[in-house]
Amino acid sequence: MATEELTIAIPAEVKSALKIPETELAARLRLELAVHLYEEWLLSFGKSAKLAQVSRWEFAEELAKRRIARHYSEKDLEEDLAFANLAGKGNGR
Repeated sequence: MATEELTIAIPAEVKSALKIPETELAARLRLELAVHLYEEWLLSFGKSAKLAQVSRWEFAEELAKRRIARHYSEKDLEEDLAFANLAGKGNGR
């Protein structure tokens, strides 16, 4: 997976005010950003999980823990129905 680095300058007083251990800081900020972007419909579920560097399952659990509803659009439904239709045809149904 290709990556690009994006640096965000944070004032020292803000960083020191964060109640996050230094060893967990980068991972936690990635997760917080991913959750927020997903919640605001700015990033898809899969891309948000990648940004957070967690599995889709872990990201789904995090959303549930925060009571953030999964986005499910008409397009998602159409894709799921098309997949189910193809899968059904493959099984001789």
